[in-house]
Amino acid sequence: MSTANMEYKNHTERAPLALHLENVTMQFGGVVSVNNLTLDVPQGKIIALIGPNGAGKTTAFNCITGVYQPTNGLIEFMGEPMVRTYPRGKDAKIYKGENRDKYSGEHVLTPTPDQITQLGIARTFQNIRLWKSMTVFDNVLTAKHMRAKQNVFSAIFRMNMHEEKRMREETMDLLREQGLEKVKDELATSLPYGLQRRLEIARALATNPKLLLLDEPAAGMNPQETLELADFVQEIREKYKLTVFLIEHHMDLVMNISDYIYVIDFGSEIAQGVPEEVQNNHRVIEAYLGIPDEDDGKSEAAAD
Repeated sequence: MSTANMEYKNHTERAPLALHLENVTMQFGGVVSVNNLTLDVPQGKIIALIGPNGAGKTTAFNCITGVYQPTNGLIEFMGEPMVRTYPRGKDAKIYKGENRDKYSGEHVLTPTPDQITQLGIARTFQNIRLWKSMTVFDNVLTAKHMRAKQNVFSAIFRMNMHEEKRMREETMDLLREQGLEKVKDELATSLPYGLQRRLEIARALATNPKLLLLDEPAAGMNPQETLELADFVQEIREKYKLTVFLIEHHMDLVMNISDYIYVIDFGSEIAQGVPEEVQNNHRVIEAYLGIPDEDDGKSEAAAD
């Protein structure tokens, strides 16, 4: 373990966790997409999950946010169990993962995506998912309604006017902060790609999250936009007191802003550490570039 990695471990050993994954496995039929994944995301940090295409990164995010119910494992948010399950029924018969019975005596927890958002987790997606027929302003305002203090009764008797006014003012403030106020009345999908990414993050911020999950936020961006994104992510982490967990293929971005990195391949962890350690890890290089093991090369030479 490098000195930098030891310093990170010592610094975060007693730090409260925003997110904890333990033995999380996601199996689709006979295919294990995420295999026994365990990781920690300390509060206030920027943590990256990287790996080659098809490694299971977005599947892990989908398990955290309720899009998928994991086949097995435990997910804790802010120190409390949020997702907990084990192989049951047909899944139990074909289960290929580890720790089959570890959680079988526990109460099953499978919250829906809206319930998880209410807890304080927001996310963006690998493929931008803005509401196409809505303006920039309405995309953010709609997200604000997730925490609105109103009900059917107050809406019928127009008792929610002050609440609506507050949400519209907060939406405008958020757009100003993100540099989107000049395009507030434009359709979201008419914006340049980089601004669409920024809008998607602004919409996530409108839910007042404690943990922000970013799925390939630099995808499709040019080098200048990527540099601006790095500054943007660090700014919103500080301004909103956020914890950030991101998936990204742009290695310069990952190495520049991440406090700690987990690397997975074929659904399983192959490495973890601070950026300087991960970027020099032989298994990581091999996973990305397909470099054969030295032993394999020696064996082939001997065979020849």
